[in-house]
Amino acid sequence: MTLPQPKTLLLGALTLAYPLAVYFGIGHFEPRWLALLLLGLALVRLLVTRQRFWLVVVAGALCLALFSIWGNALLPLKLYPVLVNAVLCTVFVASLAYPPSAIERLARLTEPGLPPQAIGYTRQVTKLWCGFFVFNGTVALLTALWASPAVWALYNGLIAYGLMGLLYAGEWLVRRRVKAHWFNLQDAHV
Repeated sequence: MTLPQPKTLLLGALTLAYPLAVYFGIGHFEPRWLALLLLGLALVRLLVTRQRFWLVVVAGALCLALFSIWGNALLPLKLYPVLVNAVLCTVFVASLAYPPSAIERLARLTEPGLPPQAIGYTRQVTKLWCGFFVFNGTVALLTALWASPAVWALYNGLIAYGLMGLLYAGEWLVRRRVKAHWFNLQDAHV
């Protein structure tokens, strides 16, 4: 397993810190100045990204930041997590319509010779992540529209990532059992 590059780690740290930075910045700066955080995040994403779909996120982030600057409004800044979930969901759904699925592509990075039975499994996991992105994006939208800035920051800066980690860990555990089952079946047929 390879370690992430420093640029990727920086982007991850900035993404995790974004909701908290907005929350703590509210008491000290107008939203138009906080929009510079989103512009900076978009710029870093533009410099680091290798996948084209992230360019949609960059363009959306720039639009949200400009709306925030123009109207000195906080709401566009709070909509960034909604944008990210919407783009990820779209990419994962599109991969189901135009295979290979997103999870199959990721799996092939470490296991190029993916067994045929794994393809169905990766499609199901891709569907699971689509459901997660719909749920997470919906909660992000609800917190942006109707929750206090503290609740918005708590959900989007901590709880959402915790849920994502739990889903990833749970899927990893299931995948280990499924792979063990596949190997047991292969041994039984030999």
